[in-house]
Amino acid sequence: MFLDVLKILTVRTVIMDTLFTQNIPDEAEDIPQTDEPVWILGRKYNAIKELDVIRRDIRSKLWFTYRKGFVPIGGCNSTFTSDKGWGCMLRCGQMVLAQALISLHLGKDWQWMPETKNNTYLKILRRFEDKRAAAFSIHQIALMGASEGKEVGQWFGPNTIAQVLKKLIVYDEWSSLTIHVALDNTLIINDILRQCRVEGGVTAEADGEIPLKAPSQWKPLLLLIPLRLGLSEINPVYINGLKTSFKISQSLGVIGGKPNLALYFIGCVGDEVIYLDPHTTQRSGSVEDKISEEEIEMDITYHCKSASRIPIIGIDPSVALVSI
Repeated sequence: MFLDVLKILTVRTVIMDTLFTQNIPDEAEDIPQTDEPVWILGRKYNAIKELDVIRRDIRSKLWFTYRKGFVPIGGCNSTFTSDKGWGCMLRCGQMVLAQALISLHLGKDWQWMPETKNNTYLKILRRFEDKRAAAFSIHQIALMGASEGKEVGQWFGPNTIAQVLKKLIVYDEWSSLTIHVALDNTLIINDILRQCRVEGGVTAEADGEIPLKAPSQWKPLLLLIPLRLGLSEINPVYINGLKTSFKISQSLGVIGGKPNLALYFIGCVGDEVIYLDPHTTQRSGSVEDKISEEEIEMDITYHCKSASRIPIIGIDPSVALVSI
């Protein structure tokens, strides 16, 4: 009797496993097999011929997610040792800024590999580690949020993270970048010219410890334009314009998401947007100089194997367009 029951359960398990296996696609569904062009931060790809190239480009982006086990934000009495559940927009802000620094200091053609130990790359990454002393850590962003009326643990919107990054960038001279946030859907050119043109300004030097100085020059600009593209959902009239923004060579994507769910949109294909998702909780750690096996493994956690996509009509109407 027992053997008969065991046989039935075994057969049932095999059938269920077979059914489950049949539902698993042979290929990841991050990029569809389509003749329509795929746009990733101003670059045009062919999904049929360049699928591996697209995925390598996406994996080269720095991917910041929820982390756990870091030093408490706000001091020893704080319970915030993880940003799970509230830090997704803060992480999206980190991704945008990190991509700006990589474009500026390493070039838009630069690509990451698991064996990468480039000094400038590591210098950029260390600025975003979960440490109080790191220039753009979750600690610095969350604490600076108080100046925008957001206590630690409160959710940020696109405009809030833009304003916080604008304040933090001032304290990191090596980054050699200035941030302008366009308010009220208005871009005032004279304000940007005044902000970028500085006497004795700073510019980037690849692999240099100290930024170059010049008597007078233009400072590189990271431009964020917070927009409201509808009331409760995106107005279809804005869709073509939003897709066009990913095709501009200076594009650094769009900060946005779905209601209470922040995402970093890096491209589009057809009527869908491609994004990096910060909603994965990983342990906190340091890459340092990427020497030990643990540091090498930690570096890998900052790169997403594949992106995701959703219909563009499904995103929240509150967004921030970003360019450099």
